[in-house]
Amino acid sequence: MLLIPSLELKGGKCVRKGPPVGGKPGVLLPYSDDPVAQAQQWVKAGARRLQLVDHDSMVSGKAAQAAMVQRIVAACPGVPAQVTGGIRNEEGLLPYIEAGADFVVLGMRALTSAHLVNDLCLEYPGHIVVALDVREGKVAGGGWSKLAHADMSETAEHFQREGVAAIVFCPVGDAKDCIASAAVMARGIAIPVIAAAGVATLEDVKSLCTGAGEDLFGVIVSDALHEGLDLAAGQKLADSLSKA
Repeated sequence: MLLIPSLELKGGKCVRKGPPVGGKPGVLLPYSDDPVAQAQQWVKAGARRLQLVDHDSMVSGKAAQAAMVQRIVAACPGVPAQVTGGIRNEEGLLPYIEAGADFVVLGMRALTSAHLVNDLCLEYPGHIVVALDVREGKVAGGGWSKLAHADMSETAEHFQREGVAAIVFCPVGDAKDCIASAAVMARGIAIPVIAAAGVATLEDVKSLCTGAGEDLFGVIVSDALHEGLDLAAGQKLADSLSKA
């Protein structure tokens, strides 16, 4: 079971979500001017996979942080990197692959045709990951109309047949059952399933590895890393429980 730290990039800096204000999500706040050093710190703490989020590309649709991704990948040899953030076509993903990213994550906005994902999987085999927004067991909104609001497990099976390398399970709304729901998906397909939420404490890690989440490949951790979760202790605990 992998704890996958999420390194969020904007303007060449590491950012994190600030506290909510007036019921609205908090703004992104910089916390490090050196994303390469931050990535190396997490690898030193035991991370065996990194998620790199390009916030600038969410606005432009272009691979704004491709050069930074290349620097991070070069500084963390042997640690796979998956890049996400506004990637919706070949033009948007190719610079990341050329930068050395092992995986690129397509969001729901990318799923605009019946053949897009399959075409990309054929062109870049082993590199394409799909993030599915799920609400109450259904794929939530957007994307190809034939998949919107479809059963999450059927949709995952569809993308497995298309050739994707993994699925990122993204809960919409209440994320409390993210782990359990993502594990249901994982038990129905052969490719890895990664939960995008669900771990904030070491107790969560224990529950993840010994309970409903044991079929998952990993879970992405972001805010928790800035709110007290010790990545080294968490990954060590996950490794020990996985071997038990």
